[in-house]
Amino acid sequence: MPYEKLLPTTVIGSHAMPGWFWTAMDALKEGKYGPTDEREVYDDAVRLAIWDQKEAGIDTITDGEMRRWYFVQNFYGRMEGLIERPVLRQAGLYAYDSVPRYNLVDRVSIPTGLGIVEEFQFLKANAGDGQRIKACCPGPLTLTMHIQVREGDPYKDRVELAWEFAEVINRELKALEAEGCTEVQLDEPSFGIIPGKLEDWVALLNRALDGVSVRKNLHICFGNLGSRPRGKRRYDWMFPALLEMNVDCLSMEFANREMVEHDIYSRFEGQFDFMAGVVDIKSFWNEPAEEIADRIRQVLLHCPPERLSVSPDCGFFQLPRWLSCLKLQNLVAGTRIVRAELEGK
Repeated sequence: MPYEKLLPTTVIGSHAMPGWFWTAMDALKEGKYGPTDEREVYDDAVRLAIWDQKEAGIDTITDGEMRRWYFVQNFYGRMEGLIERPVLRQAGLYAYDSVPRYNLVDRVSIPTGLGIVEEFQFLKANAGDGQRIKACCPGPLTLTMHIQVREGDPYKDRVELAWEFAEVINRELKALEAEGCTEVQLDEPSFGIIPGKLEDWVALLNRALDGVSVRKNLHICFGNLGSRPRGKRRYDWMFPALLEMNVDCLSMEFANREMVEHDIYSRFEGQFDFMAGVVDIKSFWNEPAEEIADRIRQVLLHCPPERLSVSPDCGFFQLPRWLSCLKLQNLVAGTRIVRAELEGK
């Protein structure tokens, strides 16, 4: 499914939070904001994310995932059948063992859905006519990552729990399609940090996407908590299993890995489009446009331009807003350099 535009630019999902947003989150926790205040905070944050992406010239934007907290934390508040348990480690550097975790007290239900449809409705109403938009959703295994499955629980393991979430996600994606969404993205970490078999991972993602007829992207993430990855940071070992995925595009990160595996397109040539991460969101270095252009040229040695889109490696949540905006601007500028070279041939 070749792209309509040469080398379209996009983002993975999350945008950086403005400074006042963090202050507002503290006020919310302290009970200083009412429901109207809270709604205004989130609405204004989304509008700001839309503005930043459009001002940079990004072709396909998101709502910045501004209504989410640390990627998935807000979703647990929408679930029934869970109870929060003490954090494993509270002293020292905030990391993967510092996040809230949950135990099961019953089978999980999400009676009002994940809220992504409502996020999309607001994005659609505020993005402006003619602006391409997409909706992003965590994958089924991602949603299990902070839930401990113990002996005697309603699920035998996290993989069985993930099948519950695959059904929830599938309903959410179909509801997005009914709302006029034309592009969705599932964000799922490398199978290297997930229990079970690689075949389980593929089957779960395919179930979540079953019957969804809009454009489907799969972003395979290596983790980004505090700009720290988690898991095996390679893609080659996932093949040929990944070839069974029911998606239109594979999204992978390369900038933070010094462009290792930038030739990976040969593993799925002609079957999927390719979204290449060419901006390092785990670095404070603001890569110049020419550096980004060179990364794109490396990928184009192995992938036809009509199959390629470009993005940051992952979401910007862990970076300050000023730096995220500069990186977006240079992503667009670097892409325009290469686009002009291709169009001039």
